[in-house]
Amino acid sequence: MPDSTNDEIIEESIDEDAICSLARLIGDEDRARSRTRRLLSLMKAIDIDGPEGEVEVFKAVADPCRLRIVKLLKEGELCVCEIMTALDKPQSTTSHHLSILREAGLVRERKDGKWSYYRLADSAVNEMIKQARELKKIK
Repeated sequence: MPDSTNDEIIEESIDEDAICSLARLIGDEDRARSRTRRLLSLMKAIDIDGPEGEVEVFKAVADPCRLRIVKLLKEGELCVCEIMTALDKPQSTTSHHLSILREAGLVRERKDGKWSYYRLADSAVNEMIKQARELKKIK
């Protein structure tokens, strides 16, 4: 089998139905073919990185209780007992939420005897919350 260039591989995998659909919308088949090629290339790049990690992070902070925990930890490390007291939630619920945040990479845990202390994993977590607030202001 002869070597194929990257453009040839992309060209072979272009869905003709997608081209026809886009051509009907924009009224130009050549432009639709070019745009479809570009979209295919973009989707391949997205799929290489895989959106799963980002989805896990956004799901973790999408819950109001977990977002409150992140905002509490913005001020520094707290013991689980302090977090459950602040949230007025049972230990099992608080630990469940902290586990989700930890698995998403948003918080770090430190054990000291029988006590567990949590802090934000990185300053980027605080920045993410700040950016979300800023995005909401832009309407």
